[in-house]
Amino acid sequence: MEGKLKLYGFNNLTKSLSFNIYDICYAKTPREQQDYIKYIDSQYNSERLTKIMFKLTEMIGAQVLSVSKQDYDPQGASVTLLIAEEAAVASGHKKPLGNTVVKQVGDTVLAHLDKSHVTVHTYPEFHPETSIATFRVDIDVATCGEITPLKTLDYLIGMFDSDIITMDYRVRGFTRDLSGKKLFMDHDITSIQNFIDKKTIDKYDTVDVNVYQANLFHTKMLIKELDLKNYLFNTDIYEIPPKTRLEIHDNLRKEMIEIFSGVNVF
Repeated sequence: MEGKLKLYGFNNLTKSLSFNIYDICYAKTPREQQDYIKYIDSQYNSERLTKIMFKLTEMIGAQVLSVSKQDYDPQGASVTLLIAEEAAVASGHKKPLGNTVVKQVGDTVLAHLDKSHVTVHTYPEFHPETSIATFRVDIDVATCGEITPLKTLDYLIGMFDSDIITMDYRVRGFTRDLSGKKLFMDHDITSIQNFIDKKTIDKYDTVDVNVYQANLFHTKMLIKELDLKNYLFNTDIYEIPPKTRLEIHDNLRKEMIEIFSGVNVF
């Protein structure tokens, strides 16, 4: 849709983005596995994740109302942000608008959207036989009103070493234009890929499953090139015999294919 929509009343559309990445690594010995956990905890602890989420919130033009964060023993972290879009409305309004909490400030009413939030959770784990470590990050962004989380995708992909990425985006509800006509979507979209830089897309094999009638969009991405030295943790690639290198490479690729497919293929 061209330009800014003129609406009757409040924009009640709810936009939800689920962003999920997997980072695969090879860590053979128990010591290497413990060192890997320490590395993950240092790189993706709740403090750093909170900074990433604050930047994400800034990018979508929202404000942070409250933060809850937690690191876990032996591993993992979670962060939740309650966010708000500020909407200036006529000073005569005294009632809540849609799913909002209204606050009177002088001659301005600020509507804090109580159904907008950002959450992130991390899940490190190990394969019991192949020494493959898989680190997963789940990020969910829910917004109510004009703001949309799609513009943050390039930033999110760049913040994590992403071998596999799965994304779901859905727009729920409806709003109305000035004539009273229902609008079930307030921006153009044919694929989540429309909002990701082409240079990033070119690094991955991508698959779309979209249900346009339901405003439901799904994209998953699998890294094309696997450079083994980037997947070895505290191990020199040249100390590994060629045959073993090939076996590790194959195991890493098999792990990625199964996660990407969502099926135990091998």
